[in-house]
Amino acid sequence: MNTMLKTTATAMALALAANVASAEGKLVIYHWFEYMPQELLDKFSEETGIEVTMDTYDSNEAMLASLKAGGIGTYDVAVPGDYMVSIMAGEGLLDTIADGELANKGNIAPEWADSSFDPGRASSIPYQWGSTSFMVDTAIYNGDINTTDILFNPPAELSGKINMLDSQGEVLAMAALHMGMEQCSTDREKLKALNAMLQEAKGHWASFNSDTAKEVLVSGDAAVGQIYDGFGAKAREERATLKYAFPTQGYVVWMDNVVLLKDAPNRENALKFMDFLLEPENIAAVSNYARYAAGVTGVADHLDPELAILQESNPLAEAGPSVFIEVCDQETQAIYDQIWTNLKK
Repeated sequence: MNTMLKTTATAMALALAANVASAEGKLVIYHWFEYMPQELLDKFSEETGIEVTMDTYDSNEAMLASLKAGGIGTYDVAVPGDYMVSIMAGEGLLDTIADGELANKGNIAPEWADSSFDPGRASSIPYQWGSTSFMVDTAIYNGDINTTDILFNPPAELSGKINMLDSQGEVLAMAALHMGMEQCSTDREKLKALNAMLQEAKGHWASFNSDTAKEVLVSGDAAVGQIYDGFGAKAREERATLKYAFPTQGYVVWMDNVVLLKDAPNRENALKFMDFLLEPENIAAVSNYARYAAGVTGVADHLDPELAILQESNPLAEAGPSVFIEVCDQETQAIYDQIWTNLKK
């Protein structure tokens, strides 16, 4: 059973238990895998008496599909990436946070306080931010890794040893950078060229996996792997020959956010949890665990000093532009969805 089917089945099962979840003292979180330290959830429960249940997903798209298949009314909060917040808002999946409902809203860092994907932070708070690129095992390949050719036109020694994230947004955004074209293009010739390039590149790839992106690199099952920077830092701790690339063509940046879901069965508790995560000491615990940056002021004194010097968090001077994943209009998105579907066949 693939991840989307598993997450959908989980959502449907939880939907049957929605009445139980809505009991006083409950909170149901829908969250990325390996991204929240259990100790922090335990701390929240100890401070509030609220019992926390957490289910996980491995891509924004899997999360969206699961919510639309029955998860709304089951979960209280979810943690989508920047572009997915816009999509969820457009599909009516988010609740609005009224003025004064979050006592710690003023702790949001100024650069993240009025985001383009959620103006005025109407439905979300910042969680963590970082980049998406890829890692290369330098014990297998010692050439220049700071090029997207590694993914899409690899040297012979890396062909057949590449893992890509099972995430449409990250793969297609990186492909657009490689092609030197805009995201959400409506130029049919460019789209045909993008599709052809991806179909050719697929012949060099061994797998699409997000939830094992770190493990396949650490084990040596993959010599190249698309990966998030914090996950990459953890991989390098276990396999020192892994190196994170900052391609000259560019790389993806992202901001994950905690959103208040429509029809949250435990809305008041969801707001308490969001306020809890806006306290510097608490969100710093996530950064120290996940190795990403926080979007809250006052965290510096609580962070592991090593975070500031992580290779994965410090782009090279010659690195290309950092880009957010863009949200296409419905007609254009349908074309990109078809390109992705064909790629996964």
